[in-house]
Amino acid sequence: MISHIGVILGTTRKNALGARIFNYLKQAFPDTSEVHYTWLDLRDYPLPLYDHPETPLEDPIQEPTPIETKWLTAVANQDGYVILTPEYDHALPGGLKNALDLIGPEVEHKPVQIIGYSHFSDGGMLAAASLVPILQMLKMIVLPTPTLLWSADPCFDENGQINSAAENSQHFARRLHETMHDIGFYTRLLKKHPYQPLGSDTAANQTSATK
Repeated sequence: MISHIGVILGTTRKNALGARIFNYLKQAFPDTSEVHYTWLDLRDYPLPLYDHPETPLEDPIQEPTPIETKWLTAVANQDGYVILTPEYDHALPGGLKNALDLIGPEVEHKPVQIIGYSHFSDGGMLAAASLVPILQMLKMIVLPTPTLLWSADPCFDENGQINSAAENSQHFARRLHETMHDIGFYTRLLKKHPYQPLGSDTAANQTSATK
């Protein structure tokens, strides 16, 4: 059973540091017999500001634009997620928040791991923290420890290669491998054992078996 993991680059800036980290992940983590990665760059999804009357968590959007449909389809096709976020004014970027506002049940009960990154020493900690309640509101299963890449600018080049001579680069490489291992593990686990709401036949049978 192949698991599908969507890796989301949560910035729309040109020449973004996140794009270099994103490219590193693309090269370091090719598809395997167990995992297929979909690389979702928000710059490829120029989404309009959300202005629909519906609330996606409660009601499907009735008239999505073509690019919104493309985004939602790509998101829905994944079993788990990694979100790379920079920190803008101590929070996640507006473009990422806007993309998440479109999402409803497509991501419910699916695992997600956060990677925060920054040019500075905080490593995107506040951006990662601001992202958690949004993902929880979407009923996602947020892995408990975000991966933070601080002062990361010299560690990744434009081609996605890591600069082994840069301070912390080897630590970051190890943490990113741990990150992808963890999201792969929980994605496979939850795909094999999907959430069953209380009252469903499967959940009722499991409850009876424990008595």
